[in-house]
Order: sequence, then C-alpha cells, then structure tokens
Amino acid sequence: MVGLKEELLKSIWHAFTALDLDRSGKVSKSQLKASGGRRVLSHNLCTVLNVPHDPVALEEHFRDDDEGPVSNQGYMPYLNKFILEKVQGNFDKVEFNRMCWTLCAKKNLSKSPLLISDEDAFKVWVIFNFLSEDKYPLIIVPEEIEYLLKKITEAMGAGWQQEQFDHYKIALNTSREGLSAWELIDLIGSGQFSKGMDRQTVSMAINEVFNELILDVLKQGYMLKKGHKRKNWMERWFVLKPNIISYYVSEDLKDKKGDIILDGNCCVEALPDKDGKKCLFLIKCLDKTFEISASDKKKKQEWIQAIQSTVSLLRAGSPPPHKEARQRRKELRQKLLAEQEELERQMKELQAANENKQKELETVRKQLEAAAARAAEEEKKRLQTQLELQDRFSLELEREKMVRQKMEEQVAQKSSELEQYLQRVRELEEMYKQLQEALEDEKQARQDEETVRKLQARLLEEETAKRAELEKWHLQQQQTIQMTEAEKQELENQRMMKEQALQVAMQQLKQLELERKEALEQYEEVKKKLETAANNTKSWKDKVAHHEGLIRLIEPGCKNPHLITNWGPAAFTEAELEERQRSWKGKKATSE
Repeated sequence: MVGLKEELLKSIWHAFTALDLDRSGKVSKSQLKASGGRRVLSHNLCTVLNVPHDPVALEEHFRDDDEGPVSNQGYMPYLNKFILEKVQGNFDKVEFNRMCWTLCAKKNLSKSPLLISDEDAFKVWVIFNFLSEDKYPLIIVPEEIEYLLKKITEAMGAGWQQEQFDHYKIALNTSREGLSAWELIDLIGSGQFSKGMDRQTVSMAINEVFNELILDVLKQGYMLKKGHKRKNWMERWFVLKPNIISYYVSEDLKDKKGDIILDGNCCVEALPDKDGKKCLFLIKCLDKTFEISASDKKKKQEWIQAIQSTVSLLRAGSPPPHKEARQRRKELRQKLLAEQEELERQMKELQAANENKQKELETVRKQLEAAAARAAEEEKKRLQTQLELQDRFSLELEREKMVRQKMEEQVAQKSSELEQYLQRVRELEEMYKQLQEALEDEKQARQDEETVRKLQARLLEEETAKRAELEKWHLQQQQTIQMTEAEKQELENQRMMKEQALQVAMQQLKQLELERKEALEQYEEVKKKLETAANNTKSWKDKVAHHEGLIRLIEPGCKNPHLITNWGPAAFTEAELEERQRSWKGKKATSE
C-alpha cells in the first residue's frame, strides 16, 4: 500500500499545487473557503477512490477559531489521515488521474500549439507521474526521459537518435536536474524527437506506451475464442495484464465480454489444428479452460510465451517487468547518487585536508624565516668571534713557530744519531739473516742426506725382493718348460696315431668307392638283363594271345600264393620278391 500511496500522492500533488499556496506549502484558508476548493478536491478524491466522504471531519480540521489545527497543519495531513489511509485499491486509476488532470491542466498546460492532442498530453502526464522521482517538486530525470522517448520512438517504428538526445541532455544538465510534467509534455508535443511522423502515429505510440506502463497491458490483439455453451467461435479483442486476461467485442474496450483470472496454477498448452481451426492453444485455470485460435503461428507463439511469462511472475511474486525495470533504474540512480555524494564528501575532506596542509606549510614557512633570521644573527656573531680567535691564534702561532724551530734543530741532531744507530742495527740484522740462512741450508742438506739414505735402503730392499721373485719365476718357468715338452711329445704321438687312422680311413674310403662302382656296374648289368627279359616276356605273351586267344597255359607251381600281374602269374613268389628287395637295398646302401 505504500507504493500505491506514493503513486496517488504524485497525481494529487499536481491538483494540490494548482491551487494558490502560501510560502509554507499549505493551502491558504481563504482560498479553500472562498473558492470551494476544499470541498471540491476532497469530495472528488473520495468519489474516484471509493472512500466514504466525511465533511464533518473536513470542517473540524479547518475551523476558523484559534482552537482549529489550521495554524500548524495543512491540507496534506488531512489527506493522509482521512482519505489515503482508507484507500483499498478498488478504484479506476484512469478516472482518478483524469480528475487530478482536470484540476491542474488548465492552469499549467502550455498555450502554444502542440503536435499532440489533449488526451495524449494527459497520458504523457500520467506516464510522468509513474517515472518521476519520489521527491517534491516532482521532476523526471534525464535517464527516465531517455527511456520514455526510446519507448515512444520504438512504438512509432522509427530509429532512435542517440546523438541528438546526448546534445539535449548536455544542455539540460547545465541548467537543471530534470523536467517538470508540463515541460515534458512540451518536449514531446514539440516534435523534436518525432520528426517526420504524423499526429496519428505519435498518438498511437503514446497510447501503446501508456497501456504498457500505466494500464499494465503486457499484450493485446484480436483472436478467436470458443464459447463454453454454444461452442461457437467468436472474434474478441484480448488484453493481457499481470493477473488477468480480459476480452472485449472490439479494441475500443467498451463492451467487455469476460475475464480469465490468472494465478500460479494456470498453464498454457498448444493444441493441434482441429475443426478447421488453426494455431490453437489452451489456457487451463482452476475452474475453466479456454480454447483460443490465433491468426498465425507467430501470434500463437507470442501469446503462449507472454502468458507463460505472466504466470511465472505470479508464481515468483514478482512485479510486472516495466515496474521492476523502473525500480532497478531508480536503485541504480540512488546508488550512483550515493557514490557521487560519497565522492563529494571525500573531495571536501581532501580539500579541507589540503587547506590544513597549506596552513601548516605557511606556519612552517614563517618558522623557517624566523629561524633564518636567527641563523643570520648567529652567523654574524660567529664571524666576529672567529676574527677575534684568528688574532689570538696568530700570536700563538708565532710563538709555536719559534718553539718548533728549536725543536726541529734538536730533532735533526737526534735524527742523525738515530740514523747511525739504525745503520748498525741493519748491519746486525743482515748478519743474523745470513746466519739463519746458513743454518737453514745445513739443516736442509742433512734432511736431503737422510732422505737419500732411506731411498737407497728402500731400493735395495725392493731389488732383493725382485731378485727372489725372479728366481721363483725362473724355477716355475723351468718346470713349465719340462711339462710342456712332455705334453708336446704326447700330442705328437696322438697326432701320428690320428694320421695313421686317417690313412686307414682313406684307404677304406677308396675301397668303398671301388665297391660302389662295382655294385653300380652289377646293377646296370642286372637292369639290362631285366629289360631284356621283360621284352622277351612281352613278345612271347603277345604271340600266345595272338595264336591261342584267351587260352591260358597250365603250368606247375607251388602251393604258396603267387603274385598276379596283368599278364598272369608272376615269375617269382612273394618270398623271392622280399629277398630281392633286401638285396637291392643292401646294394643301394653300399653304393651311397
């Protein structure tokens, strides 16, 4: 309710200030009584805000006698106590703002022609109250002016001229902190930031921004809605707000057909095309569901996203996006203002510290000048004292010079005697050094002699040891030679035996070679005989087959089974064949 009270106070402030005020900011009693302003303002506020009007309390508050609180209370305490504290929020904000606008517009609105209508000026005035700072007199800061002009420019479909606004902002900041409501209306009505746009385009843009920022219209447009009873489809103008979707017969909002109450439990679902209707979606609430058909897929998706975003804000308990953005901008400005004030405070502290330092430096400079004057006086005294000391030192120097000459003569005599004494000492030291060197040489010679003697003894011992070792090696060598001779003789005997065995083996090999050749010759002879016999047998069998046909000769034979060939019984038995095979194998092995 605090935010609502602040919004109401801004509009009431304009109506309140439209009356004649005294210097203390209170409505003068004569003006309230003479013009009826007291009754008109209070009655109108109670009417549009749906608050019971109490004329007795008003008269009591502004009594003429000295007991009345007129002398120490104005109209605003009465307004807060008897009207604003009773507001419940069940009133028409547009009608409330229009009543306040009616009271203040005639006196404050510019008489020069504007490119916007009075209705558009009213909407700009309401938007000003929404975007202005929470301090009086009300002004809108350059940041909010830029935000509003951007919104209007975007609604017109034009490009934003940032450089032009920057120049305007610089000129504005040099003269004041912001604009009043009437100056903002003059700025927008002058067409400075809407060049090339006609009145209707500007009016539509202002209306769109007014709907969004003041009426909390998040989205609006025509769609088809399916009825709950007759199930027919009717075109309706839908208006989406933070907690409700209202639908009307047309966009003039005169004939309202119903509301869809939104809360955190609502949901939106896309539906497939059916019954010849396309781009369908469904809004589910606790008690009802609503089937709606958009004009195209893009509009359908935009409406679904807008409703889902609204439901998400309701679940999170967050304000509408434009109000949240305004609060963030305000907090950012307050933060920047606090930082600027802190910076100014620090600058003042630094300036004060600098001034203190300057004073300290001035004090130090004066102290230095005084010290320099004292130092100059002391230097003068020191120079005078120095001259007196120089005269005194000159006399003493003359006396010391004479004393020094006498001492130099004595020193010269003593120096001569000392030189002779030192010469004798040097001679004695030279002799002592020579003796020392001679003793060192003798001592070194003895050491060398002892070293050589030890070396000779060690060499003699080494020679004796090497001689004994050589004798031992000689004996070992003799033994080794003897053993080598015996082994050599034995190896020679073995070699002779191996040569003899080799010769015998060579003879045997030659003998075997001869036997192999003989066996081959015998094999060739037997082979020839076999071939001859085979040829003879074949010719004889051919003759017999030719002359006698299939008659077989009856021949005597053994009882053992005979081998059968293609031409009849074989010429030898199986035992004879095995004997012949063994004979052939033996000859073959011998030949190999």
